[in-house]
Amino acid sequence: MSPSLSAVVCSYNGAARLGRTLDALAAQTVHADLEIIVVDDASVDGTGDVARGHGITVIRHETNRGVSAARDTGLRAAKGRVVAFLDDDCEPGPRWAELLLGGYAEEGVAGVGGPVVPVTGDGFVSRFLERNNRHEPLELELTVSAALPYRLWLYLRRQWAAGRTAGRVAGGRRDVYAFSGGNMSFERERLLAAGGFDPRFRYAAEEEDLSRRLRRDDRPGRLVFVPEASVAHRYTPTMRGMLRRSLSYGRGAAMQYLKWPAVRPTVFPWPVLVAGLALAAVRWPAVAVAPVLLPLLLYPVGLRNAARGRIEALADPYLLMAQEACENVGFLHGLWAFRRMFAGDGTGRGGRQGT
Repeated sequence: MSPSLSAVVCSYNGAARLGRTLDALAAQTVHADLEIIVVDDASVDGTGDVARGHGITVIRHETNRGVSAARDTGLRAAKGRVVAFLDDDCEPGPRWAELLLGGYAEEGVAGVGGPVVPVTGDGFVSRFLERNNRHEPLELELTVSAALPYRLWLYLRRQWAAGRTAGRVAGGRRDVYAFSGGNMSFERERLLAAGGFDPRFRYAAEEEDLSRRLRRDDRPGRLVFVPEASVAHRYTPTMRGMLRRSLSYGRGAAMQYLKWPAVRPTVFPWPVLVAGLALAAVRWPAVAVAPVLLPLLLYPVGLRNAARGRIEALADPYLLMAQEACENVGFLHGLWAFRRMFAGDGTGRGGRQGT
């Protein structure tokens, strides 16, 4: 009898982390209906041995191919009606699989996902990331319009709303545009019909690319976000690692822009504005205070959290601006690095078609 759900865990050098994820999967309330597959993306630290020690099926890449290729390998090996995807540092709650499967009871559902909740320990960077979770789903309102004024309005609204739900999952059960890749599931046949994951997206943006291809289908189906189906994202963050991830997000956004003609360029305005004011201060010293204080108003989440007694949150706007500046740099780098990647494949700005 085929399992109801296949859980694909993608790992690269995750031997120290993977055991906790597999223990959490072993504790699922629907474990009897659960198939677990670990895709070892050319690890050199015994990741595969950890998985085999838990009695788990392991598929190994002989060369490192990136998270999108790893997820695609797991998808094509899975036997479940539904395929869910986890990272090796994400631990699902005991009802995670049950809640994901329950989401498909509604009509027209193609995918079900849940929150990725950072659990990063102590330290300022850890607390900053818990206050400013970058793993929220992309909301359905993104489908309303691709016009730059509308996207700017969404950006401004998000800045003023940020922090209102710090420490808890924002919103309730709802349809969304795309999930965070560390906690998502899809009907296997529908995912295969859409072509699976594009292995050119080595890190970041593969979820949004997949969502675009699913929505191109004649019967695109709904993507439902279930707040109760959460996973704990356990890792020890560093400032350098945080900014490197932002660079990768920017490069992923550039790939989206190059592959899909309807996508607008992703450039965050506030780092550009503040950088311009800083340059102007060289000529007119009287404006030097503006680039120092303006981020507090442009990213009001810092003031909001500081008013709640978290004085260290006054630094949050400057880190948020640094993240967005790195994404801008990553986007520009990606435009150059990937400029020929999608030419001639029938999609993209150099191709014959697109959506």
